[in-house]
Amino acid sequence: MTTAELPVIAAVDGSWRSYEALEWAACDAVRRGLALTIVHVRPLDRRISQEAQRREAEELLAESVGRVAQVAPTLHTSTLAPMDFPAAALTALSEHASLLVLGSRGLGGFRSLLIGSNSLTTASMAKCPVVVVRSGRADEAGAGAAETFTDIVAGVAADESSEAVLDFAFEAAMTRPGARLRIVHGWTMFSSMLSGGPVFDRDAAAGAAERTLAELTAGRPERYPQVEVVQEPVHGSASHTLVTASATAALTVIGRRKGGEELGFGLSPVAQTTLTHALGPVAVVPC
Repeated sequence: MTTAELPVIAAVDGSWRSYEALEWAACDAVRRGLALTIVHVRPLDRRISQEAQRREAEELLAESVGRVAQVAPTLHTSTLAPMDFPAAALTALSEHASLLVLGSRGLGGFRSLLIGSNSLTTASMAKCPVVVVRSGRADEAGAGAAETFTDIVAGVAADESSEAVLDFAFEAAMTRPGARLRIVHGWTMFSSMLSGGPVFDRDAAAGAAERTLAELTAGRPERYPQVEVVQEPVHGSASHTLVTASATAALTVIGRRKGGEELGFGLSPVAQTTLTHALGPVAVVPC
């Protein structure tokens, strides 16, 4: 089975946030023409019999399958209920998924946090792209407002790490008719100096940022002629720009570098800030 044929995996824990993420995953699986695997992971609780825990997991998964049937009745769905620590199990499962979808917080989340530790850890470690579905935007903007968001926002850096981000973002835009892809590149005078650009010439630095975006996206608009592309070199904090853009985006796409997971370097400061404070779904793509 190729990567393009692997299922979308959605993790549920019985919270309304995870069910919101489940519906997002089901719709995305339909758009991509992929199967959906629903997973419920819990560490073994020795105070409760394994049989009781498995029965509870099966009931939760059955309810989840029913929810999917309401939004995507033709979608092929399967279930899994491993007994393990959630982040560890989901990271292992990510090797067999095209996409892993999580809620922003589970039943154990604190109200002051926008993203739970399991979601953050999994996004930092997973082998496939991870989408964390941030909840509550429809409530803040009015019922049904989330359906009006169509932009895909991709945050890119001036290096090869942006290749995977752009590939994912263009493919995501392709699956959403009428979607516009906004490619955001944050720059400062300091970043311009580090890349060998002008020292104190703001206009020249802005021009260099525009050329960087043009080089990064070269050839892709021709390969994806159906996708409307807007290139946005932005002076200032990239994370602030992406968090702001996420408020009206169907999906915000950011990258993380492979290879630094064991040392805790999976997410850059920009990626972690965006993922923690975003106001809509965020895709974290291993680069």
